[in-house]
Parts: sequence; C-alpha cells; structure tokens
Amino acid sequence: MNTDTTNSVTLTNIFGQFPLKVLAGDTDDTRISGIVMDNRLVQPGNLFVAMKGSSADGHDFILDAIQRGAAAVVGDKAMSDLSVPYVQVENSRQALTWLAAAFHGNPGRKLTVIGVTGTDGKTTTCNLLYQILLAAGFKTGLISTVNAVIGDEILDTGFHVTTPDAPDVQRYLARMVAAGLTHVVLETTSHGWAQYRVDACEFDIGVVTNITHEHLDQHGSYENYRAAKARLFLSLRKTLPKPQGNPRLSVLNRDDSSYEYLSRIAPGSLDRLGTAPQVCYGLDAAADIRADSIKYSPQGIHFEAVGHEFRVPVTSPLVGEFNVSNCLAALAAAVRGLGIDPEIAAGGIARMTGVPGRMERIDLGQPFAAIVDFAHTPNALRVAINTIRKMTEKRVIVIFGSAGLRDREKRRMMAEVAAELADLSILTAEDPRTEALEGILEEMAAGARLKGGEEGRTFWRVPDRGEAIRFGVQLAHQGDIVMACGKGHEQSMCFGTIEYPWDDRTAMRAALSELMDIPGPQMPSLPTMEKK
Repeated sequence: MNTDTTNSVTLTNIFGQFPLKVLAGDTDDTRISGIVMDNRLVQPGNLFVAMKGSSADGHDFILDAIQRGAAAVVGDKAMSDLSVPYVQVENSRQALTWLAAAFHGNPGRKLTVIGVTGTDGKTTTCNLLYQILLAAGFKTGLISTVNAVIGDEILDTGFHVTTPDAPDVQRYLARMVAAGLTHVVLETTSHGWAQYRVDACEFDIGVVTNITHEHLDQHGSYENYRAAKARLFLSLRKTLPKPQGNPRLSVLNRDDSSYEYLSRIAPGSLDRLGTAPQVCYGLDAAADIRADSIKYSPQGIHFEAVGHEFRVPVTSPLVGEFNVSNCLAALAAAVRGLGIDPEIAAGGIARMTGVPGRMERIDLGQPFAAIVDFAHTPNALRVAINTIRKMTEKRVIVIFGSAGLRDREKRRMMAEVAAELADLSILTAEDPRTEALEGILEEMAAGARLKGGEEGRTFWRVPDRGEAIRFGVQLAHQGDIVMACGKGHEQSMCFGTIEYPWDDRTAMRAALSELMDIPGPQMPSLPTMEKK
C-alpha cells in the first residue's frame, strides 16, 4: 500500500539507521515520496520494495515499477543496469518494516507501544487495554484486526487482515504521533511476526493471551507457531531507550501451556532491562495477578483482581471465563507496566461494553438468544460453547465452518468439539477459497461422526451460510441459544479468489426477521445460494 506523505525524504535518510545488512548498492539524495510493495500502485517518486510472495515475485515487476515512476528500488536479488538506484538487502520483506519506519520518522520511538499477541482474545484484550488507558487519561491509539482508532477517527483495517502490512502500521503510528497521542495498543498476529510487519514498532510491553492450535498450515508446527508469537517478547530486548522511559514488561498467561516456554525466553529478572520484567496473570494461585470470587451471569462477569499489593473488584458486561483471563491480562499490563491505579484500571474494564463480532447478541425480540462470535479455532469454539452453556439450561445450537487452504486438521477438531459440547451443530461455509466446499464439509462431518454425531439428528450440512443460519433459528425453541461462529466482525467471505460481501450479524438479523415476520435486512447473497 502506498504510504503517501507531504514531506519527502531521501534514500540516504531512509537507510541512515538501517539495522540490517546491505549487500550491494549505494544510497544517494534521491527523494522518496512513499514506499510501495505492489508495482501496480507505484506513483512517481516512490521507493518500490520487491519481494517474493506466495504466487508472484516482485523482482519480476521492477522494470514496470520504474516505468510507473519508481525513484529507487530495494530487493534481495542481485540486479544491474537499472535506470534508478537499486539497493540489495538480505531479506526485502524484513527490510520493508525498517524502511517504512524510517520514512515516517520512526514513530514507535515517540510512543509507548503495548503489543498483544495470542491465538484467541487478542482483539478483546486490546480493546480492554485501550479503555483502561483512556480512563487513566493517556492519549491512546489502537490498531487491531478490526480497525485503527486515532483520536476520534476510526479506520477500517480491511478484509481478512491479520496485522496490517508494515507500511500501513507505520503510517498509522505516524498519524498518532501527529495527532498528539502518547500511547498505542497494537494487536500482533503470528503472520505479522513471521513476516516482520511489526519489527520496527519499538514495543515497550508485550502481552500474550494464549497459544493454541491454529495456523499450523502456514507455520508448519506448533513450535514454529509459538516461536512466531514469542518474537514479541524477544523484541523487548531491542527497543531503543525512549525519552518517556521503557517499561519493557512481559505479561504472560500462567494458565496457558505457553507459559513455561515464554517465561524462559522473555527478558528475565537478571536481564539488563531491570528488575521484575515479567508478570504473570491467571486463575492459577501461583499467578502474580489472579482472579478471586468469580461470578458468571448472562449479564457479564464479576470477580476480584488480586495482586501482591492490591485487591480490587472488577465488573464487566463481557461473559465467560476466557474474558476473566482477558481482563486480567489488560489489568496486569496497565498496573504493572504503566503504573495505573488498579481501581482506575477496573473502571476502564467496566467501560468496555463489547467488541464487534465477539459474543455479540442479536436481539429482535425472539424467544431465544442469538449470538455471533469470532470463534474459528478448536479452542475458541470449545470456550465459546462452554461459555453459553452457563447462560442457559436449554439447548445450544452452533453454526460454523472451517476455512479452505488453511489447517485441515482443524476441520475435524472443530466438528469434534461441537459434537461433544453442543446439542445441535450445523456445518457450513467459511471462506472455502479455491477448495471444494463439499470436501471441507465431508471432513468436518467425519469429525462429528467420530464423536457420536448423527447426521440429520444432531448435525447437518448446509453449504450456504445464510441458509444455515436460517435453519439454526428455525430449530430454536424458547430459551435455547443459537450461535454463529467463525466470522464475527468480518465483512466478506472468500469463494475462489473473490471476496463476496458478508456479515454474520446482518445474516442473523435477516433470519430472525424472516422467522418473526417483521421488517429486517435482506439475507446477503453468496455463490452457494444459487445451488440450493
């Protein structure tokens, strides 16, 4: 994406503090007006960074980028006889984040940066932290997979994003600095870390929610996935000193299987960064900050957050044990990392009413509960179903799919979870991409059968997601809970290589309004709708 700016800098400026190795090429006073990764987006004066992708190699498009006006090029292959300066680096994808940061004046060095990673709960924890910091009077920005918040401006971060690309992240940070903000909460994904998108963000505090089964198709193994997440904590060692100080705190989940590993590799008490650079939270009695006297209800959660030096009541409209954990993570980062008073932190938590697409209730007056949730991993689905089990004595009906071109083992595992924990399951589409949806659903059905599910009695295959949600609400009786999982806040669904407009919340409202014969939105259309 183009990182336009009104103040152009030179190629020499951008490479002035470049921390990686330059293999060949010289920098000069060529003026750079923006940084671009896509040759089709090049504008006159841009620096084009060529990198190899999954389906194309940017080096093959260097001449096209120059014809479009690129003033200079960076890549990791040897090149010669170009009409503009060419700088060869070891890894152009890794170089991109540092070049983007330098182009924008290294905004992370002017902000206190809190990074949150994990498999589940990242967006919720980010929003909890954001509300706590606002309650404490900090001028704070937010970058999540849902949106970027800069003062009163809310920016959509796109379709199916993980962490935004490096130039976008740095552009957001620069806009926050320009707006006078002092702190930022930044959601970071394993993809973002594996692709170096946030390496130059200069993190001060790192928070992990949990690390469970997800994205193994792209990382190859759980160990590789965990190592990608761990880069957040390793980066704390490299953050440069800042005028406002550096907490350099690692906030770890004492209840999660990742704790032992992360506690070993995160900066330790004998590290040069100072004393107590780690804090752990959880329900475990050994946690530094833990929850006591927990009470759950359909209206939310209440507990006492207990630290070595405080005990404070916490109330949140969020539901479920997993949100107790998210609240503790945010509170631990705020209190131990930023010195915020625990009571102020608790007040910030109470202010957050919810995150779009996370346990979001859709209520049109129907006699049963309807919920949309983002749960798209086996663990998240297990947690979501267990959570709503505590909200009803009636049946739980869950609607979900499993994405194409992603971890295939997850398909079976999610269906197994639903067969074990839900009363009724409806298997449907969730971004099949270029895979055959019928094959995905068969793999899911096999998992359901493995755990005793009976097709046509306890689970069904309904390929069209809109029809699946319709069927789910038609099955519901008074007091039941119908939950559509896997899409949450997302605004599109991918069939083939095309993103079709889709929102589970709109679909749920459409299905409910049809059921109750009241005005409501039209059911969004998908390619599968034509095959009914």
